[in-house]
Amino acid sequence: MSKILVVDDEKDIRELISDILQEENFEVITASHGMEAVKLFKENEGIEAVILDIWLEGSEIDGLGVLESITSLNQDIPVVMISGHATIELAVQSIKMGAYDFIQKPFAEDKLVTILKRAIENYHLKKENLELRKKLGVQELIGKSSAILQLKSVINKVAQTSSRVLISGSSGTGKKLVAEMIHQKSKRAKAPFIVFRPVNIASETFQQEISNNKTSIFAQADKGTLYIDEVTEMSHDIQNLFLRHLQQPGNDVRVIASTSKNIEELVKQGKFREDLYYRLNVMPIHVPSLAERKEDIPLLCEYFMNHLVENSGLHRKKLSEDAVAVMQLFEWPGNIRQLRNVLEWLLIMVPGEHNTEINANDLPSNLISSKAAIVKPDSNVSLMSLPLREAREIFEKQYLAAQVMRFNGNISRTSNFIGMERSALHRKLKSLNIISDGTDTENTTPANDTALANDDAFKAHTHRVN
Repeated sequence: MSKILVVDDEKDIRELISDILQEENFEVITASHGMEAVKLFKENEGIEAVILDIWLEGSEIDGLGVLESITSLNQDIPVVMISGHATIELAVQSIKMGAYDFIQKPFAEDKLVTILKRAIENYHLKKENLELRKKLGVQELIGKSSAILQLKSVINKVAQTSSRVLISGSSGTGKKLVAEMIHQKSKRAKAPFIVFRPVNIASETFQQEISNNKTSIFAQADKGTLYIDEVTEMSHDIQNLFLRHLQQPGNDVRVIASTSKNIEELVKQGKFREDLYYRLNVMPIHVPSLAERKEDIPLLCEYFMNHLVENSGLHRKKLSEDAVAVMQLFEWPGNIRQLRNVLEWLLIMVPGEHNTEINANDLPSNLISSKAAIVKPDSNVSLMSLPLREAREIFEKQYLAAQVMRFNGNISRTSNFIGMERSALHRKLKSLNIISDGTDTENTTPANDTALANDDAFKAHTHRVN
């Protein structure tokens, strides 16, 4: 049974609305003035909708003031405004302030009930989506690497515009998350975020889907965001239909597309329409792979392990430093998705109760590559047959090479970690032929060059086609 708060200064109206709603099996709470309404809203958990009169005679705050207070407490709560004297301008103002709908007094009972039921259904969907997102995991980019900090900066800037966005990046890097963040940080955040996947869709089916003014993907995403997942999977016929619809005036929808393929190469090969590419690629964003941001792996491991424990009932375990080091040496072809799967596997398969430590030897065999052998204590038994000086040099070279790789070639961060002065480490690496004289030792990560459409690209990008 849904709980409804009814706010009106006229007792007859309050009682009339209460009777109507109670006949529809709603639980009703009533208030006669603004401050009482705000107080009741705070005190009563589970209110799922508010019916609010704009003019509250003799009240400390009017209906718009109550609307502002209630939406500040819960921005998703549907508030249906009612009035017998309000102007069109006032009705529009209330909608802009976050009201769900506006009804003029006197109103038909069935109209009030229909609007209220639709509002509550929409509210439930929003709550379910929020709970689902919490279960699925990351809703914010986790990490402090330069690549991720730069990506967050660009997301914040792009979110303030209505320009189309093309997100590129390998599978599993979090392209959909980036699209969701852009939507949530934009002025369209309260409107729908609709996902469309054009894989294996016949052009006839797409034609029917896009032509229906009430149920098409553009209608569903009205005033919100339409996210095209793997846009390069569109057939030529669907590309033609989609481009034609993009060119039509009157669509109040922001389009964000993503791809894990080299779309520029597909354009050159004639497999993707060049004019559609330029229409989508107004704001290009590249999401770095996990291999380009290995310094974020400890934070990602901590986040995912906490999330998995909280949502699956598994025993909490912790990763040892050597296990984390091995994970930082792995290339992660499946990116964030693969990392999360590995962590779930470890929580299930490694025996032990609360706070059991997971060591490098516990990791899946495919993670223990030759590059990571230095951290496995039993991998260097051959050193026992060598004189101390030779064994020390081999160990030193393996150890330093592994640490440099772990920090993506960043000499400063490597020197900080191993406790060695930077210039001394640089000389040592050259003497061991780990780096050459021409090596750029300040190149933190490949992500610095390719991570995304950086701030300069954001300002100077020339492919802006309306």
